[in-house]
Amino acid sequence: MIAHPQPQFMTPQEYLDWEEQQPLKYEYINGEVLAMTGGTIPHNDIALNLASALKNHLRGKGCKVQMADVKVGVSQNGPFYYPDVMVSCDPRDQRAQRVMYHPCLIVEVLSPSTEAFDRGKKFRHYRQIETLKEYVLIDADRMNVECYRINEKGKWELTAYSPEASEVELTSIDFACPITLLYEDVVFPEDNSDEISDN
Repeated sequence: MIAHPQPQFMTPQEYLDWEEQQPLKYEYINGEVLAMTGGTIPHNDIALNLASALKNHLRGKGCKVQMADVKVGVSQNGPFYYPDVMVSCDPRDQRAQRVMYHPCLIVEVLSPSTEAFDRGKKFRHYRQIETLKEYVLIDADRMNVECYRINEKGKWELTAYSPEASEVELTSIDFACPITLLYEDVVFPEDNSDEISDN
């Protein structure tokens, strides 16, 4: 999803009350409201593939799997984002109606327009969530998954998964699957940059 800034500035509560009345989804960062626009079909396919697999894996285990229509709050005062996929196993989120504050796993499917933000500022904000154990970035243009995990020393470590990897592992929820499952039915954009011209 792509966020576009709107000129209005609001308090966190004003934003939460106002957004409920809007036909579009909006993220919220430091008083600024950002309108969300639609993603690509490959982007949606990847998020749906992962969310479906996680839902099956976590059924009956007291965890909630959410997709792009559910907000995560870094704190009660924001920022507020719409992750592509999110899992919370925290009892405090089980009855949440508008916002989840205690996820253990957040996943963003990358697009060229949001990749720098997802890797930078958004990840810095997400790291402030005390319950977060893993942050996953999935490339929508090629088979590539990056998983940032917090270790026992409180440091974030990167594990990258490519088509050569046997399985993608998400240790926060004891889940593993072939990388090909995440990309099932995904048609990658054509890349003609590697073709050699006959001229």
